Amino acid sequence: MLEALTGTGLAASAGLNAYIPLMVMGLLARYTDVIDLPQGWSWLSNGWVLVILAVLLAVEVVADKVPIVDHANDVVQTVVRPTAGGLAFGAGSGAQTVTVSNPGSFFGSHQWVPVAAGVLIALCVHGVKAAARPVVNVSTAGFGAPIVSTIEDIGSFLMSVLAILMPILVLVGIGLFVWLAVSVVRRRRRKRERAASDTAQLFG
Repeated sequence: MLEALTGTGLAASAGLNAYIPLMVMGLLARYTDVIDLPQGWSWLSNGWVLVILAVLLAVEVVADKVPIVDHANDVVQTVVRPTAGGLAFGAGSGAQTVTVSNPGSFFGSHQWVPVAAGVLIALCVHGVKAAARPVVNVSTAGFGAPIVSTIEDIGSFLMSVLAILMPILVLVGIGLFVWLAVSVVRRRRRKRERAASDTAQLFG
């Protein structure tokens, strides 16, 4: 099941930042022996691909830290992050890493399964991120956006590294994500209830 945890961690990481897990895999595959990408995914370690990913990452890092711009960026990333999640899961679940002794055996010949799973995982994480950001912006008058975005970037990087080196710890990350998702839903619900109560008092 380590293959599945590796793919899950990378896909979840892509839900926070589309380019970090792809860059982590590409750089580690190109410059270290920590990960050996499966045939068909070796393009991730190509020098030009890494340069393009670095440029896109720089744009994403800046755009995601500016209030209002971050919302527009999240709209665009609704397509990009799940796509990156599918790529990350597909490549990561079949890769030979320092902790995976039988790469690809979990998914067998069903090549579309890991990609589809990665898309869904990244989409769920992205959905929570996109839903939480307006709450943060409103409650902090926009000052919390760069702080939260930086935390998300760090979390994406750590999740990517852990997914490759110690995939079992991905379960901890998933637990934290579920807790965060529940917290966001509850906060948005309380906000709507307060708004409804204020409206009722205004016209009541």
